[in-house]
Amino acid sequence: MLEKLNLLIPLGNFIRNKSIQNFLFLSFIQSSNVLISIISMPLLIQSIGVDQFGLVNLALSVIVLLNILVVFGYNLAAPREVALNSEDKTALSHIVSNVFSAKFLLASMASLVILIGVFGLGLFSEYGTILVFSLLLLFSEAALPLWFFQGMEKMKLVSVANVFSKLLFLMGIVLFIHDPEQSKWVNFMMGFLGLGVNLLLLGYIHSFLGIKFFRPEFAAIWKSLKDNVLLFFSSLASHLSINGGLIILSFFSTAATLGMYSLAERVVMVLRLFPAMVVQAIFPNASKLYKEDERKFFLFLRGVYLRVLLSGALIAGGTYLAAPFIISVLSKSELQESVTYLQMLSAVPFLACLNIGNVTIMLVSDLKELLFKASWMMCVYMLGVTALLTSLMGGIGLCIGIISTEIVVFLICLVLLYRYKRSLFHGFYS
Repeated sequence: MLEKLNLLIPLGNFIRNKSIQNFLFLSFIQSSNVLISIISMPLLIQSIGVDQFGLVNLALSVIVLLNILVVFGYNLAAPREVALNSEDKTALSHIVSNVFSAKFLLASMASLVILIGVFGLGLFSEYGTILVFSLLLLFSEAALPLWFFQGMEKMKLVSVANVFSKLLFLMGIVLFIHDPEQSKWVNFMMGFLGLGVNLLLLGYIHSFLGIKFFRPEFAAIWKSLKDNVLLFFSSLASHLSINGGLIILSFFSTAATLGMYSLAERVVMVLRLFPAMVVQAIFPNASKLYKEDERKFFLFLRGVYLRVLLSGALIAGGTYLAAPFIISVLSKSELQESVTYLQMLSAVPFLACLNIGNVTIMLVSDLKELLFKASWMMCVYMLGVTALLTSLMGGIGLCIGIISTEIVVFLICLVLLYRYKRSLFHGFYS
């Protein structure tokens, strides 16, 4: 019986596929992060109170924004370089040394800005201490070698290490965080444990994979920063487009509406990670195929695209049907307004999947200028249209604006590819 099943479904080959493995391990990382976050929320609220919990999250939101500066597009550019040089240990050593040096330099600059803001300008007065203690998260991000293992298509170790650090953080909350005065240690502990685990991963890269760490080559670092500046601004625009809806709604609606929408948005933002993880998972293999044989690259990308669209449609449909149950489980009450928001936004994961082909083509062919244009055109459209619709229709208008943004960015990328790289456009869509 098993032999017949193996003939019908070559499961072993499916699991051994590097892109599938990358996606599964990235999914494991993201799902574990979400799960730990959900578990830690009631523990923290019980320990430090709602007020301090809000300040801890506010400080964390500042750090998340600064992490875009620390990453500076290396999460998109570096995996490609690692994938293309995976057989050359000397080239890999230089890439690794320069990327980590650049990220630590950027983390130091971001930390200096915060320190000047807190102690020199008196900013962040309500949560300045918590924010200063959160700065270790910037260096944890700088030391994270996810991009290296992604490029090497060896995601198992880094995914396990990520879960291990999050479990240590959860244990630390239970053991050491007991009253509101200890709130400053929450983000510090997360950063300290993350940095420690990431440094162990760097030791593994050096000792077991034979990667040497050279002194920083400032000319190469400066060149990489210049090369990545468009990717940085693209990431910043995407962050504002995806996470700016709640801020816009806060100007036009009551706290109750804000809470209802926030609950639905949190569910959708988790589901929207699906297309982003697919791009990250296939990126290394796609880069190699694009360099070696464009025909195989387009065949590979078309196959992935059709499967992702089908999966996205199933996710969207399932979310729409399960919206009342999801909201009921998360809120422990019947919140019809929140259910309405979630049902409207359930289309977002599928619509985001539409653009996977365009984004992958732009990344593997190093079309950073097109990606930059598309990201900022999307950002400008999203901020303008959602602000207008939200002012007129409240949360419903915001949902319509976000849905239309996903459609518009797909059309923008389509037009840009057709106009500037027609051969790639026809290669994929013909």
